[in-house]
Amino acid sequence: MSLYKYVSIDTLFKILKGRIRFTQPSAFNDPFELLPEINIPENLSKHDLNIRFDLMSPARVPPVGELPYDFKSPTCSDDAARTIRSNLDNSIGILCLTKNPRSILMWSHYAEEYAGVMIEFDKNHEFFQGLFEVDYRKNRPIKDYSFFAHSEEPIRLSELCIKPKDWEYEEEVRIARNLAHCKMISDNPKYPIYVLDLPTESIKSITFGERTSIENQISIFDKVKNTNISLSLSAISNWGFNFRPELIKYDVPVSEQSPIISPRTAHIFKDLPGDFGEIARWTIKNNKFSELVNKTV
Repeated sequence: MSLYKYVSIDTLFKILKGRIRFTQPSAFNDPFELLPEINIPENLSKHDLNIRFDLMSPARVPPVGELPYDFKSPTCSDDAARTIRSNLDNSIGILCLTKNPRSILMWSHYAEEYAGVMIEFDKNHEFFQGLFEVDYRKNRPIKDYSFFAHSEEPIRLSELCIKPKDWEYEEEVRIARNLAHCKMISDNPKYPIYVLDLPTESIKSITFGERTSIENQISIFDKVKNTNISLSLSAISNWGFNFRPELIKYDVPVSEQSPIISPRTAHIFKDLPGDFGEIARWTIKNNKFSELVNKTV
């Protein structure tokens, strides 16, 4: 089983060094992140809630502690949720991933408009313990403050990760970690940057985008050629709004495999010794498509 992340080249290089960012909720691009409406009955105040969070448990089905979507009351607003999210910004970070390896929109939004890459992770690796899915809904949830005030259980973070259906194409899954267990590498005054060590063996593959530059492809290949990380290129298909995979490297070191060279990938191998370099140079020289297919579209 696999999880995926669409990233820039700069982010990929940081991940290949063995660290990955866990981001505070308010730093995400969706302003509704972890921001439900909350109804606080007049007999309660925000101080009646001893806020504790469970970062590992999945959301319960059906949802608990929620009011009907058409609930109306002057005691219902997002004021308390803003306070809670502000507190979360100082205590937790979230890693966002996806189950969707074929998203045209995510290539554009998160991978430098197809010039970045898509990373495939091993979902079963212990690093991803506590994985939960984002819930997409037509209506913004309304949480019942009294339910949480009287509950002995901590609030499940997964039950706050509810986004508008507009984001449903992302098929997002997440893990959350306490920032106290992360390392701060940049003291940004608004949102300091926190990272966790990422085991390299959790990475299964890297896929180049249609617009990933030749220079970056070669640089990435050099970093992973002696690893078990496989490489491929997501190239525009000749038919339809589709991409076709161009395999570059199996999930073994290059020294243990036979050349996989096409007009689209020959430039990656051209400076290597032996069969790889020889076949690549011949392909670049003799195949009329070699230069054409590597022009940015």
